[in-house]
Amino acid sequence: MYAHHHKMGRMAAVPNGFVRYNVLRLLNEKPMSGSEIMSELEKDTKGWWRPSPGSIYPLLSWLQDKGYVKEVAEQGDGTHRYVLTEGGKSLLEEQTKMREEMRERYRHLGRHFGPPYGFMDRMESGPHSKEAEELWGAARDLATAFMGLRHRLREEHSEEDAKKAKEVLEEAARKLEEIAKK
Repeated sequence: MYAHHHKMGRMAAVPNGFVRYNVLRLLNEKPMSGSEIMSELEKDTKGWWRPSPGSIYPLLSWLQDKGYVKEVAEQGDGTHRYVLTEGGKSLLEEQTKMREEMRERYRHLGRHFGPPYGFMDRMESGPHSKEAEELWGAARDLATAFMGLRHRLREEHSEEDAKKAKEVLEEAARKLEEIAKK
């Protein structure tokens, strides 16, 4: 569920959805090339993480294939930059809304287990206990998996997969409620 990247002797666990969301966010601001996106993400994470070309270019290709971005050659220097399409803006709005809903839903956990959902929040708020980091890592894995499933089911609906996912989530909720009651 996480892409692991080494930077300055540290290892940062980056949820898969983090890269897609932030690429869309950056392209919403202005057209950018893959290398410009990598540099901006490195700046945004205060130098802790720089995505590899192997994570950015396949993602840009996928976004382009799905119609979320399009490639344009800049006049003058010939650099190929990407811009969001209307579909990409809609996807960004959807992902932004989901992130805000998750933050609101789980904000009360922050005082007990560390920062709210989000890689940047975790970085800015400093170190937390190992248990808190592990718990938030598991919560991010679950959220990332759920968002990926939600996206896939929108593109190619499967009653069987939706039913299986519902059963897994209900079981997880039941077990968490049991722990909370102790």
